[in-house]
Amino acid sequence: MRTVLVSGGGVAGPALAYWLHRHGFAVTVVERGAGLRSGGQAVDVRGVALEVVERMGLLSEARAVRTRMRGMSVLDPEGREIHRSTEATYSSGRLDSDDIEVLRDDLVRLVYERTREDVEYLFGDTVTALDEDDSCVRVDFAHAPSRVFDLVIGADGLHSTVRRLEFGPEEDFAHHLGSYLSVFSADNFLGLEDWQVWLSDGGIGFGIMPVHGNKELRVAFGFESEPLPRDPGELRRMITEKLGSLRWEGRRLAEASRVAPDFYCDAMAQIRMDRWSKGRIALLGDAGYCPSPLSGQGTSLALVGGHVLAGALAAAPDDHAVGFARYEERMRPFVAVNQALATENPGGPASEESVGRAKNAMSLDG
Repeated sequence: MRTVLVSGGGVAGPALAYWLHRHGFAVTVVERGAGLRSGGQAVDVRGVALEVVERMGLLSEARAVRTRMRGMSVLDPEGREIHRSTEATYSSGRLDSDDIEVLRDDLVRLVYERTREDVEYLFGDTVTALDEDDSCVRVDFAHAPSRVFDLVIGADGLHSTVRRLEFGPEEDFAHHLGSYLSVFSADNFLGLEDWQVWLSDGGIGFGIMPVHGNKELRVAFGFESEPLPRDPGELRRMITEKLGSLRWEGRRLAEASRVAPDFYCDAMAQIRMDRWSKGRIALLGDAGYCPSPLSGQGTSLALVGGHVLAGALAAAPDDHAVGFARYEERMRPFVAVNQALATENPGGPASEESVGRAKNAMSLDG
């Protein structure tokens, strides 16, 4: 039985692990966090990615935990409503669509629960070195003893350790899109009930949606900026300051960002690479082809990529190079059209027509 190490315990890694196990691989997932990570934005599962979730037997469960917005309001900087819609929201698109929007942590939990009995999980650890020869990859970990695997897959996000160790520094592949996004949780001090609010004030703005039965808010705050140092404390301080400058609810939003236990902030960037594999090591999802949250398609690319990669490796049982090549051949056109969504309409969402084409730009059985 071939052994595979998957680095990253978000959506991409465990989804790949599910399919690899189905194809007869022995899979280990290593995740830097001490457990499943809470918080994060709402993510969309669209088009062909819905078929992947259905084939995993998770579609009914995902629909059960989907967000259920009635609509949204767009506010001016003073908090006055200037537009409202009961047909669509900026975060999920049309409310009558078959696509679903779920909280990232809910989707991570569903995929983990579906795989935990069949997949080995190493939480609170990370890869520190990769040493490949003709027959295997020796992997060193920060805490666990070194081990040998037939293949290693980096599904460890925008700032992938596997990519850095095997392919080179992040700056060789990251393309900054001119802005940053911060996401954090707060008590529902606005009293929102299944309703989003959006506000823009110059080069900064936010979207706020209630979650978990309207008991909690998820705040997504964005601002324009050139690349900044990756200093979590300094980024939080900057976000708190920027939120505090807002005329509507700035003080309460700033305090919520200051104390949020799940505070997140990162650049809006894309990863663009000439190849996603090298020897016995390959990349999946954001690690290889992050489209940025501006595309709304990062989760769908991860889900589809995991299905395609596992199937390609299973179809070439004696030659991983052939499997990796087939994976890239099938995924690259799909990645390209979905990455393009992020830059189609700077400062706003891509058109409904473009999203419709991109989300269905490949067939799982093609």
